[in-house]
Amino acid sequence: MMKAILIAVTVFFHCFGERCIFGQEPLCQSHSSCAECIRSPGCAWCTQTDFLKPGESNERRCDSPKSLMERSCKGDHVINPGKHPLTFVKNSDLNSNHENVVQLKPQNINITLRIGVPFEFKVEFKRAVGYPIDLYYLMDLSYSMKDDLEQIKTLGQKILKKLKDITDTVRIGFGSFVDKEMLPYVSLVKARRKNPCPNRIDTCQPAFSFKNVLPLTHDAREFEREVSKQNISGNLDAPEAGLDAIMQAVVCKDKIKWGNVTRILVYTSDDTFHMAGDGRLGGVFQPHNGQCHLPENGSYNGRAYDYPSVGHVSRVLQDNNIQLIFAVTEDIYPEYKALSALIPQSVVGVLKNDSSNVVDLISEAYGNLSSTLVLEQEGAPKELDVSYMSTCKGNQADTEWKEKGVCQGIKHEQITFNVRLNASACLKEPQTFRIKLQGINEEVKITVHTECHCNCGVPEIYPEHCSSKGNLSCGVCSCDKGYLGQRCECEQQSDADSIVNMLASCRPYNGSLVCSGHGICECGKCVCHGHYSGKFCECDDNSCEYHNSLLCNGKGRCKCGTCQCTSNYMGSACECSPSQDKCMKDKMLCSGQGKCTCNRCQCNEGFKGEHCSAFTDECTHLKGCVACHVEAGTPDTNDCAAKCLNATVSRLDGTHELRCTYEATVSYDVKLDDGKIVLQYADLPRSVDKTTLIIGISVSSIILIGIIIIIVYRGLLELYDIREYQNFVKAQKQTEWKEVQNPLFKGATTTVYNPLHVKDENEKEHSDLI
Repeated sequence: MMKAILIAVTVFFHCFGERCIFGQEPLCQSHSSCAECIRSPGCAWCTQTDFLKPGESNERRCDSPKSLMERSCKGDHVINPGKHPLTFVKNSDLNSNHENVVQLKPQNINITLRIGVPFEFKVEFKRAVGYPIDLYYLMDLSYSMKDDLEQIKTLGQKILKKLKDITDTVRIGFGSFVDKEMLPYVSLVKARRKNPCPNRIDTCQPAFSFKNVLPLTHDAREFEREVSKQNISGNLDAPEAGLDAIMQAVVCKDKIKWGNVTRILVYTSDDTFHMAGDGRLGGVFQPHNGQCHLPENGSYNGRAYDYPSVGHVSRVLQDNNIQLIFAVTEDIYPEYKALSALIPQSVVGVLKNDSSNVVDLISEAYGNLSSTLVLEQEGAPKELDVSYMSTCKGNQADTEWKEKGVCQGIKHEQITFNVRLNASACLKEPQTFRIKLQGINEEVKITVHTECHCNCGVPEIYPEHCSSKGNLSCGVCSCDKGYLGQRCECEQQSDADSIVNMLASCRPYNGSLVCSGHGICECGKCVCHGHYSGKFCECDDNSCEYHNSLLCNGKGRCKCGTCQCTSNYMGSACECSPSQDKCMKDKMLCSGQGKCTCNRCQCNEGFKGEHCSAFTDECTHLKGCVACHVEAGTPDTNDCAAKCLNATVSRLDGTHELRCTYEATVSYDVKLDDGKIVLQYADLPRSVDKTTLIIGISVSSIILIGIIIIIVYRGLLELYDIREYQNFVKAQKQTEWKEVQNPLFKGATTTVYNPLHVKDENEKEHSDLI
């Protein structure tokens, strides 16, 4: 476990700050033996006898292959196990011939893995055309399925005909279930036990947990004959013994007569199912053992064992490569949909109340099952990580490695899965596991070996290199008892004075740690651990600066905390490349306004940008230059040149309004042309006092707007008066005055007599009489 963690940490630090690519050499963690060294990813071991310098420990033999070569280890002395070729034990081509069907390739392989180094290979699959099918129809015979049974009795020929559109060879079988033969599931009253129908009109057969009515057969007529003999049954509670029946239908392979073909189990019901633990209601506490308990008469009562769990049923179905189709009524569809999610290679379809659509449902469900491929491992050791990447249709953009390989929407095309194996620890012995497709009885057998030992040949006995005091293996001396040193050149001290004197020679000063705490004292000299070096192991050869997540940028060696750069690289971390390509633009180095350091432009004052091609603030920076030329009658050339940064200065004729301004009288513009600063200035066009102009315009506008408003108002008022007068005249003309005398009215009459004319009146009257 600790080794796996160390490997993970190593890979993490190597990948930190950059994208980690498998196949790239990871950072090596040194070890003191060859076997431990090659178990660390990215490490190699040098067996060259004169490789180590005095005072260096054997850990220095373990380093990256590149580093070992740079330290003068000859290639034939470097032990660096690479990727071993894949060995095919069996690799038959894909074939649809019924006598020799091959749907999965390869079939058997051997692989040797190095710890922490992934190995990838491909698995190909192509579904065989016309592959034989075994279909077992498992039906709920509780009383509520009475009308469904009448439909099933005539379905044999229809199911076979439908499936023969897919394959030429089809077998069909039939089984049924109700519930366990005990209270509270089934009534044990003698009369009700014999006829469990809810009314006296119908006749039902006694309840049972599972019955194998007809093993798999090619004869559809026999299917119809046997099913037509079936009678409905009944139980007390709503849930049925569906899982119990599925378990027996799967594990009783000999009695069901399952063949080595595509296996389909069709489950039909209109109610839910009992699960593990429900058996306690009837006093059954023994968990189901997953064995076949079907007697010779083919009827299982289920009294001995509890109902199986969903997980148990799922595992048994996968182990036997059986694909499950739930055909259930609409009201219980959600329950079986949730159940199907827990059982790989299973689908759910809605069954009509009389099962009239079951043939189409089976055909559609099988199509859905066969269009989905799931590749997974079985029996892989815990030290081995297995992952998959699907490259099939619909998964082209999938670039992630996953625990299962999944392809959907598959018809008859050939599919390729990428499989990756990665060992996190050594295997004590070769381990064999399998990769298989759910619902397919073929598999890929994989035997894995791990590379955990160095093949250095036969050890040399007492060679001169080991002072004839030890044996030499993999370049390392194994000294006899009492001898120490790289070459067993000194004797181990036993008396106290000798030990004190020896340790004193391994301390830089009195009171300090022996070998600075980073090594051991052998023969009066320090033998440093790991990446420490120096007379007293005072130098840490792994403490240099990192750049781009690499020690010394990978362009030098770390020596006592300082990078010793190679290939003309410079800098404390060898980060400065001798190349100047990133400083060049338009064949000019830093636009002529900077220096190229570490392949980066360091711009002069007043300039910025990757290539120093932009000003920081040219208006402010060259304002003094403009003042020098504008204010002085005869400018001092040297003084102006300093202020103008040696720019080319020119005055434009006439007036111009340029980007920058000086004292509101002069405008100027600055640009960079072929690395040279070009400044042009000119007088600004004369302009009126903007404040006075703005105030005058504002006041005039207000007065003008006021006058316009008054005129408009007066005009509207006149129009209103004219319109009212015209309306008055029009109304007057339309008025007619008529004089009418009231017949009921009598005016007052007044008679006045003038006494002076009375005589005249008499005379007149008299004359009239004559």
